Amino acid sequence: MKRSFSNSPYLLNQEANLSSISAHRPNGNSNSNVNNNDSNSINDLRLDALRPLNRRQFIGAGLATGAVMSSMAMTGCGTSTTFQENPNVVVVGAGIAGLAVANRLSRQLPNATLTILDSRKVHYYQPGYTLLATGVWKSADKVIDSNADLMPAGINWVQENAREFLPDSNQVVTDSGKKLNYDYLVIATGLRLGFESIEGLNLADLGTDGIGSVYPSPEIALKTWQQMDAFRQKGGRAVMTLAHTDMKCAGAPLKMTFMLHDRLIQAGTRADSDIQFFSPHKTVFSVPAVNENILSRWAAYDPAIGANFEQHLTAIDKSAKVAYFTNKNGKQSRQDYDFIHIVPAMFAVDSVLNSPLANDKGWLDVDKYTLQHKRYDNIFGAGDINGTPKGKTAATVKLSAPIVTTNLIDVIQGNAPSQKFDGYTSCPLLIEEGKAMLVEFDYENNLTPSVPLVDPLKESYFAWFLEEMMLKPAYMAVAKGRV
Repeated sequence: MKRSFSNSPYLLNQEANLSSISAHRPNGNSNSNVNNNDSNSINDLRLDALRPLNRRQFIGAGLATGAVMSSMAMTGCGTSTTFQENPNVVVVGAGIAGLAVANRLSRQLPNATLTILDSRKVHYYQPGYTLLATGVWKSADKVIDSNADLMPAGINWVQENAREFLPDSNQVVTDSGKKLNYDYLVIATGLRLGFESIEGLNLADLGTDGIGSVYPSPEIALKTWQQMDAFRQKGGRAVMTLAHTDMKCAGAPLKMTFMLHDRLIQAGTRADSDIQFFSPHKTVFSVPAVNENILSRWAAYDPAIGANFEQHLTAIDKSAKVAYFTNKNGKQSRQDYDFIHIVPAMFAVDSVLNSPLANDKGWLDVDKYTLQHKRYDNIFGAGDINGTPKGKTAATVKLSAPIVTTNLIDVIQGNAPSQKFDGYTSCPLLIEEGKAMLVEFDYENNLTPSVPLVDPLKESYFAWFLEEMMLKPAYMAVAKGRV
């Protein structure tokens, strides 16, 4: 393994402009302005989920809530061990993964020099985007928070992005050309959405003229709901897509499909509508038991949701409302649509993709169990950037962030990483308003249910309750290193 300590320890490179580094204080303010684009088309939604809970639902919701809170308590920061080492640690990325690791390190390594590198002042609760895009939530405020409020006290926050990684000299180069030295590095940059790989599509097209996507932003998620709502009033032909690359939240396209089906039923236009799902793979979901469950549900609907395999979206003609799909042999097919949900290809960010840290697919080349880089043992990865078989979800961070933190401290102390990550991933699949499946699984595609009374292959109100009411507080606790 390569490891370089040629630079002076515990110091930022003299080329860095220290005036750009802000030591965060608990009451920091964010100057970001948010344009709220509320949908006014929610009034006719079904009220089943809003009725008072019956006794069984109340007890079940209480037990499910208790299970979530118990999980928080059992793995809470109060049991974390404090160490006295004082290394210089840089965390790149202030999404949930970077924040979760940074907050844990700030408590467990109080003498460390800790820096986080990210230009984003706004923090987005991305798991909530599907709730916006399907009309469950009406306001973008529900998914927008301030990164300043989530930073550990006293951290050096460099409000730039990483442009280049120089692992042989233990340096990160920022967008402005500043160089930051480190002894240990945690890379949590997230990934990049590749809408440009779809010919004829511009980002400005999303949320207009029957085109939607749940991924880019809260504003586009809300506009996607407006497009879905307009479509369901008349019905027609809907085309639903899936990325041909590794992707985050692989359940989101399925949620959109299930909820579109339900919204059409609510509007009384399902019989007049055709929903076709296009997957570039031989499945719609990577876990066989879940894949079979979903396909059997779609086949049982009247009319059924069509499943089309080994075809991925390569081009779109907005004026003609035509999407073009290409199969594995390069043959292109034409699909007319009235509504289309676009899932873009997803790639590693350029700073990782073009660095010595990338694997052959461009992702961060980490060991899937220890999450330590395979060639540079003072570097760890967290979150979507990791080149692991599974784990590009926020739920993954709950279990992986403590493992990254513990293993990093092990290495700092001169030991081998002691903890192994099993690939835990959770995907709450919305089935219809008021019902969801809480699917949890690992690297080996084993179902790993953790919440009482929730069968991962059966829809329930409890799973819906967790998705709509409990996951945001749990997410915020994870980001603050408390879960």
